Amino acid sequence: MAQEKSPPLPKLLIVEDDEGLQAQLKWAYEDFDVTIVGDRESAIAALRAEEPGVVTLDLGLPPDPDGTTEGFAVLDAIMALKPETKVIVASGHGARESALKAIEHGAYDFYQKPVDIEALGLIVRRALNLHKIENENRRLADKVGEDKTVLGAMITSAPEMVKVARTIERVAKTNVSVMLLGASGTGKELLAKGLHEASDRSGGSFVAINCAAIPENLLESELFGHEKGAFTGAVKTTEGKIEQAHGGTLFLDEVGDIPLPLQVKLLRFLQERTIERIGGRKPIEVDTRIVCATHQNLEAMIGEGRFREDLFYRLAEIVIKIPALSERPGDAILLAKAFLNRFSAEMNPQVKGFAPDALAAIDSWNWPGNVRELENRVKRAVIMADEKLVSAIDLDLEADADEAAEVLNLKSAREQADRKVIRHALARTEGNISSTAKILGISRPTLYDLLKQYDLQG
Repeated sequence: MAQEKSPPLPKLLIVEDDEGLQAQLKWAYEDFDVTIVGDRESAIAALRAEEPGVVTLDLGLPPDPDGTTEGFAVLDAIMALKPETKVIVASGHGARESALKAIEHGAYDFYQKPVDIEALGLIVRRALNLHKIENENRRLADKVGEDKTVLGAMITSAPEMVKVARTIERVAKTNVSVMLLGASGTGKELLAKGLHEASDRSGGSFVAINCAAIPENLLESELFGHEKGAFTGAVKTTEGKIEQAHGGTLFLDEVGDIPLPLQVKLLRFLQERTIERIGGRKPIEVDTRIVCATHQNLEAMIGEGRFREDLFYRLAEIVIKIPALSERPGDAILLAKAFLNRFSAEMNPQVKGFAPDALAAIDSWNWPGNVRELENRVKRAVIMADEKLVSAIDLDLEADADEAAEVLNLKSAREQADRKVIRHALARTEGNISSTAKILGISRPTLYDLLKQYDLQG
């Protein structure tokens, strides 16, 4: 029987011109596929050829070994060519300012010289684990696009949203009315379009109307249309949205804002599948599927007499709840990167990615405005950014004073990062310890120790 191949070792690029330190570092990383170079040209060539997940970088390289110009040139090249690479820079005694500047340029972390091999090893392995998780998130996002699921343009790796997608796939082929419940900005219209495209009605029109955005006295005409001369200003016969969606799907956003008299007329259409335009006298048969959405509590509105119970049950044959962005672990960063790629290509090509403080801020923010707020903040930040990497300040998501103080403590910052990575991995595997350990690139006993150390059990 053929011997099973061992998995390839993770790639580590060491950019260091001190030959003694080169040998010491190579010996310390026997469980990595290590490439060692000593100058800028060789570093960039190795980056292109090997595509390492992690790079350790001495800022003092020839021909400027006592300065930092060559080191920063290498760092900027890495961020331009492979912005997802985790770069850890060397900081000599008294060179903390250069290390912090490197972080602003996109470096992941820094280490002090003379080198503590064990401490550096922890930083390298943590960087590698994060790189693996981000790669897996990108792979999942790409797979969503390749599979053409009903999520359509909605990027996600969160099990909560994948479950929503599977539910939509199942109901799309039926003709039932679907109600999407969720906060503003969670992507309800995008999901409604996905449902339409996955249905047998995809050849017909997808028509959307926001019931809250149209004055009450105009909403009836918008939905049902009107005959010429039906009222002042009705100079021609006009089809309403229900007719326009014949053979397709009508999406009623904020359906809770439909006034009671119009609810009666909508209910009649759902029962009889015919409409009468304003000023018209003959019924018109219409084959339109209704998908609706709201952020309001319709059951409470029914109790208050503001929404008809019989209409609710006609509209809500299937109810799908859309989780808020804060309930979708890892999605904020995935979406932010997708938005940045789109907006930078359109508006500011010099922007290549997010600085570490921006990623931390995105990950920790609660996103009360959900995906819409995230998209708007990233768009504004890309337009206004002066550097290659968008910062937390560009996003207007500065950490509060307590968080800022904690970040200045390197040990505390590392512990926070470890906690966050472990939580996200656990969320994505739904708590499966073996799968979580595999994603993180560590053994099960090590994961159990970390769970105990960070009080993340149960």
